[in-house]
Amino acid sequence: MTLAALDLKTLELIVGYNFKNPQLLTQALTHRSYVNENKNTSGNNERLEFLGDAVVEIWASNQLYHQYPTLPEGQLTNLRSLLVRTENLAAVALTIKLGDYLFLSRGEAAHGGRANISLMADTFESLVGAIYVDSNITTVFEFLNKHLLPTLDSISQLKVIKDPKSYFQEICQSQTGVTPHYTIVSQTGPDHARTFEASVMVGDRSVAVGTGNSKQKAEEAAAIAATKVFEK
Repeated sequence: MTLAALDLKTLELIVGYNFKNPQLLTQALTHRSYVNENKNTSGNNERLEFLGDAVVEIWASNQLYHQYPTLPEGQLTNLRSLLVRTENLAAVALTIKLGDYLFLSRGEAAHGGRANISLMADTFESLVGAIYVDSNITTVFEFLNKHLLPTLDSISQLKVIKDPKSYFQEICQSQTGVTPHYTIVSQTGPDHARTFEASVMVGDRSVAVGTGNSKQKAEEAAAIAATKVFEK
């Protein structure tokens, strides 16, 4: 057994799931930058991330529907947005030390990729996708109940449940009287694996930027960054 395999066995203990097909776990941890630098690698984690994103969404919808039987649709949507947002998924990924096991290019690692919020959230979704493919919906829901559900406690304690863009809009309007708007400033990567960069604008001034694998995620990341700027 190789050192890498031994390391991934340790990760399986942390995660609480043993893969029947260990190659799925390896793929879930392989960033495209690593593939570009190591041509013999079979593939990156983007397809698993795509699948995991959908699994997390249906898990969150199912969990919230049953846990909050009296909440109206709008509040359930906002609560789900907070539960599955990039920042929250990244926090869980860092808790289970996914960054320590991620296969990155030397450049990506040198520039802080193992602690990058967007990259960590994407890797968490890839792991979810890998567990789903390796097992079934019941097992992957058990994994999410163990690792993601505990974050709902603090989120649900918020006096008003709002998504990041709505929350920043209220702060911005109260401080400046201006409603913020968002622009997509760049799109990189192939069509099936786009990375978007969004800027949140207050008037003609860019307050903060954020990145994500969809326009919505990029805008939410920008809103989170802008909120931190205004709260200072």
